[in-house]
Amino acid sequence: MKQKHPLPPFTLETAKQKIQMAEDAWNSQNPEKVSLAYTVNSEWRNRNTFIKGRDEIATFLSEKWKNELDYKLKKEYWAHSENRIAVRFEYEYKNKNGRWFRAYGNENWEFDKNGLMEKRYASINDLEIQEKDKRL
Repeated sequence: MKQKHPLPPFTLETAKQKIQMAEDAWNSQNPEKVSLAYTVNSEWRNRNTFIKGRDEIATFLSEKWKNELDYKLKKEYWAHSENRIAVRFEYEYKNKNGRWFRAYGNENWEFDKNGLMEKRYASINDLEIQEKDKRL
């Protein structure tokens, strides 16, 4: 069975390491690379979309990054326990019409013993911004 270090139980240091790894992977905008951090049957709630498994994750992310152009994400530690991590995040993107947005949200993650994410629950809100107001 493949492992994705660091493994639970998490310390503050390893939780922050896991968050940075996730941020780096998502900023690569490589759906296949990102999907490998999740279990084969990982469960997601992303806004009002429910996703199950790596294949659906990769498909979802491929579509996401076709519509969210110039995507840039920043994740921030919020809390952790033995096999769970909570993060706050924001990301900015431009839509196909050239309008800029900043999305804010929270994610709750749960990991299996191999360090793969079994569950990801994301609550996200979008705010239209002017290009001059970009922060990321």
